[in-house]
Amino acid sequence: MFPTSKIKLIAYLGIALSAISLFVHLFIANSSAGGPYKVHVDDLYPVQKIWHRRLWGPVSSLETLHPIANATPRKKHPAPSGDNGFIYAKIYGGFEKIQSSISDLVAVSKLLNATLVIPEIQSSLRSKGISTKFKSFSYIYDEDSFISALSKDVVIVKTLPSNLKEARKKTKFPTFSTKGSESLNFYLGRVLPKLKESKAIGLIVSQGGCLQAILPPTMIEYQRLRCRVAFHALQFRSEVRALGKRIVGRLRDFGRPYLAYHPGLVRETLAYHGCAENFQDVHTELIQYLRKEMIKKGIIKEELSVDSFSRKRNGSCPLFPEEVGLTLRAMGYPLDTLIYVAGSETFGGQRVLIPLRALYPNLLDRTSLSTDQERQAVVGPELPLPSDIPYPPPAKPSDELLEEWKRAGPRPRPLPPPPARPFYPHEKQGWYGWIAESETEPTPSLTDLRSTAHRLLWDAVDYYVSVEADAFFPGFTNAAGRQVDFAALVMGHRLYQTPSVFTYRPDRKTLAELFGNITDNLYHPPRNWTFLLRSHLNKSLSTDGLITEAQISKSRSFLSHPLPECSCTTPNPNLAQYKGLEECPDWMVRDLALVSTISKSQSEDEDADLLEDDQELDPEPDKSDSNRGSDQDEEMDPDD
Repeated sequence: MFPTSKIKLIAYLGIALSAISLFVHLFIANSSAGGPYKVHVDDLYPVQKIWHRRLWGPVSSLETLHPIANATPRKKHPAPSGDNGFIYAKIYGGFEKIQSSISDLVAVSKLLNATLVIPEIQSSLRSKGISTKFKSFSYIYDEDSFISALSKDVVIVKTLPSNLKEARKKTKFPTFSTKGSESLNFYLGRVLPKLKESKAIGLIVSQGGCLQAILPPTMIEYQRLRCRVAFHALQFRSEVRALGKRIVGRLRDFGRPYLAYHPGLVRETLAYHGCAENFQDVHTELIQYLRKEMIKKGIIKEELSVDSFSRKRNGSCPLFPEEVGLTLRAMGYPLDTLIYVAGSETFGGQRVLIPLRALYPNLLDRTSLSTDQERQAVVGPELPLPSDIPYPPPAKPSDELLEEWKRAGPRPRPLPPPPARPFYPHEKQGWYGWIAESETEPTPSLTDLRSTAHRLLWDAVDYYVSVEADAFFPGFTNAAGRQVDFAALVMGHRLYQTPSVFTYRPDRKTLAELFGNITDNLYHPPRNWTFLLRSHLNKSLSTDGLITEAQISKSRSFLSHPLPECSCTTPNPNLAQYKGLEECPDWMVRDLALVSTISKSQSEDEDADLLEDDQELDPEPDKSDSNRGSDQDEEMDPDD
């Protein structure tokens, strides 16, 4: 018995030790291996409540800039009378074109001493089945606040008088189709005489504006009027503002800054600049089809097929999300950075954002930060639309089928073809479903028109969130091109409202060169790839970036760069090279000093949240901001 019991005891002991060893190994493995990344708001990658100043600002060289367009007291001008007649306008295009066009229309109305009728937004009027609670201008903006905010500048009414309404229906008034940058001579020489004669004219605005961007220095008040319209008078309606504030509040609840990113991957942009070959399969076909249509309409004066890779190298194409992710990592933004993806359209959908999400798991948008009920409150009550899916023809009665059979000719006859396969919803509702069955893009359906109207609302929400962001990074800005874009408007608004907050202005050509020569200076740490990229982006944040941006975009879009007309500065040697920038008046300097004292006392309580080694990261804080963040971060350096 003893030997048998001893063997059993040893066996039991070995099993027990094996079980303990297995439990320990599993415990260690589970503790050391972080779980899979999740992008749900309720289970994000762990967010630390400490951050570096060099990643979130402020930009010290721009802290002396202040908005002055809506400051009081302003230069006194006679009260608007609108005696010359009424101007009514139709605005075509997306959110960015609407925002820019309205500011131009107000300036034109003041120039002609005319009464402006609330502009008609065609993207909402053409959409059938949207909420009847909102219409045209009020679909996005608050009409009453718009009228009251500009009461000292322009007379604005909601509709034409009844007698002029009837005359408009009979097309008795002259109508002008405007270009994106009409000159002053066009309005004073051609439009004003017609306005005085007929007492009402119509303007069709389809290119994102109707007045030249640069005006003579004597007309600085007209430029400031543009800023008052775009940055003060154009308030979103209460439902849109509420959702925007709610999203910003939920981002702030994480206890750290967030970065807004607009990809700029819009089909129209890609087609115009010839970026089709940078995509694959159906995406290339869709871009090329739209480019061919632009060539037919005379919008593009180039060949259909161009070298997309050379366009990418010269900076004409947007940055891809993976390039933006690598850029942010090289700048030193940690893995847990909160990134808000703005824009109602990202060509290619969520698939193109996968590389960026792999680098930054905390990638958020309005759908992940709001509920369906909250978004539905913005859209308003809508009636269901009839289905766009084609139905098969009704079945023929049996006697009719018998007569057809008798008249069908000699027998034997082949069997009739099978009935056409019905189309399923998932095949017709996709944005690319038509490309496989037709050579021409179908006319927008009722559902498409409704979605177009909804995109205006989502762009408005994202615009609000992007302006309030702690940092903004554009994937593409087309301010130097023929039309203004979403990112350029956001950058202009941030430059006016909060100039010292981080707003990157990357040169896509420079970044393309850096990504094409990633191994240059690999073994020279003082001048390696990371240093070059950081140096370029940090310069884009400061005065150097402002001067470069003014040279590129000022002549095309005033709202994308409303400097120096709409801002003033307190004494600052860094801004001495920026020509035309006025010093703030004495009364404003006194008010700013009082506000600065209050904010300084409040900021002392917030400094505890910042890393204590900020001075180590910025050893020479008094020098230009272009040197900010040039020290090498070993954890984020891809060259190591």
